[in-house]
Amino acid sequence: MTAQKGKDLLLKIDTTGSGDFSTVAGMRTRRFALNAETVDITDTDSAGRWRELLAGAGVRRASVSGSGIFRDAATDAAIRTLFFDGAIRDFQLIVPDFGTLEGPFQLTALDYGGEHDGAVTYEIALESAGPVTFAAAS
Repeated sequence: MTAQKGKDLLLKIDTTGSGDFSTVAGMRTRRFALNAETVDITDTDSAGRWRELLAGAGVRRASVSGSGIFRDAATDAAIRTLFFDGAIRDFQLIVPDFGTLEGPFQLTALDYGGEHDGAVTYEIALESAGPVTFAAAS
């Protein structure tokens, strides 16, 4: 895989639950992380007392964060409403030449900021709230 432009990584949301995804407003930075907890099954009979793990038993999760500016009042309202309602919506994270992650996420942080001579900015954080699927880029 060759180097990619950060602007090509897209975060999309299904705001209505209809399966139609829209790009989240004006994201300038984006980050995602996939994590899996381990289940330690080491006991006194473990060879050389080396740690042993139980395959496939840990909790998996995906985290997404980003920052940017809102393009208009509608996108600001959609994200703000999602936060205050505590609603879980389907999101897509599209990484060019890698694939698409899709699944339910909850908005866990929403921060606003701004300079006196600039636009209002925001930062969001999302945590997976169910199974996340992966489809490799073709």
